[in-house]
Amino acid sequence: MNIVETRGLCKQYGQAMRVKQLNLSVPEGAVYGFLGPNGAGKSTTLKMVLGLAKPTAGEITVFGKHVNPHNRIAILKQVGSLIESPSYYGHLTGEENLRIIQTLRGAPEKDIQEVLSIVRLDGQKGKQVAHYSLGMKQRLGLAAALLGFPKLLILDEPTNGLDPAGIQEMRELICSLPGQFGMTVLVSSHLLSEIDQMADHVGIIREGELVFQDTLAALHARSRHHLALRTTDNGEAARLLGESKIPCTLEDGYLILPLLTDADAAKLSRFLAAHRVDLLRMEERQKSLEDIFLELTGKAASL
Repeated sequence: MNIVETRGLCKQYGQAMRVKQLNLSVPEGAVYGFLGPNGAGKSTTLKMVLGLAKPTAGEITVFGKHVNPHNRIAILKQVGSLIESPSYYGHLTGEENLRIIQTLRGAPEKDIQEVLSIVRLDGQKGKQVAHYSLGMKQRLGLAAALLGFPKLLILDEPTNGLDPAGIQEMRELICSLPGQFGMTVLVSSHLLSEIDQMADHVGIIREGELVFQDTLAALHARSRHHLALRTTDNGEAARLLGESKIPCTLEDGYLILPLLTDADAAKLSRFLAAHRVDLLRMEERQKSLEDIFLELTGKAASL
């Protein structure tokens, strides 16, 4: 079952289409990484899922129910979220801020101490939030999202403002949520390295369009080793390889083949030479995840 699904989701501001025909599928129990450059439409999409922005077109399904104005509040009772930067009352303590949210959400009072402990703010709960560091405010926002231990947690750039140790803690926490609490986590980021270390499913968005959606393993599969050949006649070489049932594609003047053993590579060289096609260059290549990300999102995109 998919906890979140969108079909043909669009959002237009004036003449600008920020989200275009988006079809997200977030499986139950997954950590789904929603990845894309800054300005790609990630926050806009998450706001529409939460009902904070009205879609121009398309439909949204959460927990198998089509979200509409009549059932939105009931559905969101089972959803926790942290979008962009956390909101708080600076003159109140961290614990007092959580008590307000706990009351509004109707969550058990015992959850306050538990979520403070989870985000490691239990030692700072009596301190005014105005005096919290940026990282502490981010962790307080996560604690607020965890109140009531919702079935779905939506986090928009949750590692913003955290130091390296805090980023590691946040990653470990997010990865533990499905197994420990049965949550599904939808987390956005513009950092490939972050998503690579905590997600098991990935959706990549570029200029409002979904350009990749699959498991993280499928994304990694795109970075497998392969052979690149350049010959005196690539067209004839491609025809000969096709007749021999060796799959190949032409890319920037090279024939791209699956990785071969040394013995098979030598046999291939002799086979081409026998048909009067000389092998000029043979290279073993591997695309990095960064290369694949740039290909999917555009060369000018920021990592």
